[in-house]
Amino acid sequence: MNSLGRLPLKPWLNYTMSSKKKVLIITYYWPPSGGSGVQRWLKFSKYLRDFNIEPVIYTVDNPSYPIKDTSLESEIPLGLEVLKQPIFEPNSFLSIFGNNKKKESAGFLNPNPTLLGRFFQYVRANYFIPDARKFWIKPSVKFLSNYLKNNEIEVVITTGPPHSMHIIGLALRDKFKIKWISDFRDPWTEIDYFQQLPLTKKANKKHHQLEQEVLEKSDMVIVVGETMKKKFLKHNHNIEVLTNGFDSYENSLTIELDSNFSITHVGLMNADRNPTILWEVLYEISSENIDFKNNLRIKFIGKIDDTVIQDIQVFNPKNIVRIPYLDHEEVRKYQASSQVLLLSINQVPNAKGIITGKIFEYLQAKRPILGIGPEDGDAAAILKKTNAGNIVGFNNKVELKAAVLKLYKDFKEEKLFVKSINIEQFHRKNITRQLAQVIKKVVS
Repeated sequence: MNSLGRLPLKPWLNYTMSSKKKVLIITYYWPPSGGSGVQRWLKFSKYLRDFNIEPVIYTVDNPSYPIKDTSLESEIPLGLEVLKQPIFEPNSFLSIFGNNKKKESAGFLNPNPTLLGRFFQYVRANYFIPDARKFWIKPSVKFLSNYLKNNEIEVVITTGPPHSMHIIGLALRDKFKIKWISDFRDPWTEIDYFQQLPLTKKANKKHHQLEQEVLEKSDMVIVVGETMKKKFLKHNHNIEVLTNGFDSYENSLTIELDSNFSITHVGLMNADRNPTILWEVLYEISSENIDFKNNLRIKFIGKIDDTVIQDIQVFNPKNIVRIPYLDHEEVRKYQASSQVLLLSINQVPNAKGIITGKIFEYLQAKRPILGIGPEDGDAAAILKKTNAGNIVGFNNKVELKAAVLKLYKDFKEEKLFVKSINIEQFHRKNITRQLAQVIKKVVS
């Protein structure tokens, strides 16, 4: 890399790129980061050139990613300009003082911290606002100010969380009057764990003030679902819904289905996402039907909370398959071979607006999706629109048991399939087409 941390450009690219609109994308998550956070803008960057837009990435040089997936590095477009700057992350510093536990993945807030753990949570919540990446804001503004003075950029795009990225965009917008799009992959003050943070009144107020300022000053706000859009409209009327999606094509995998009745969950499963009602139903059916018990396989791919482990201990070990992490391509294979794919929505106040990234990968796998969550939520609407499965309410045990028994009956009769429709609208390239339209609208 050169002094700016850029990938070298091939001579033949220079002419092509000069005719395109250039956008600066500020993101913390970038390969080799794994997980869902990196996928969105990696895929957008992959396809933006098809719509005459050249992305420039600004990201961290020495990140502390909870999950890594080096396979994603192969998807970085050839010749893409990637700017990198080092970051100081206090989480790494604080770990020196006695926190010897394994790194926790995003979305996990320890509900039973030690005394030292409670202290660290308090410090992080009240002194690192909006988040622990706040120390990257000032150096980034300085670095990017110099870059913007010497390069023609049409639009700055920030994606969060972490929401420190938006504060960088806010500063650049105020300084240069440049067009700015803020992308909210998750809410800010209404994210799952926000109410669990030990915030002082002052800190809580500061979070809400910053969120409001970001929303109001953005030339365009991008969100992943309709519920979030409705909530943000009071701050800004220029809001577009761009969902996440999948990036593979039908028939790109040839996979045999599992011989057992497998129910697979991919990704993080924290305490809020733990579908206790499902474990009750599965155990009840297993007690009533020995054949079901022998055929049942519950597969977890990704990190699961201790509460989940406790709840599934009632099952025979042969019923449980745990795989901490797989790269994206291997995950696809497990999804495609599973009999049923489990979609568990966090049981939190903002549950209606939660659209986990896995739902789109599930759609592409074309296996029946069993969802547990709000029956009138954004995820339920997607499943209904695509005929890919259904969502049962958090407390509807009768309906859930009936749904599981129907799936098992179809499995035994070798007719457990799904006739999904209209899923190509969620292909990453089609969503990028929508993004390109948004960008062109902002700069027009």
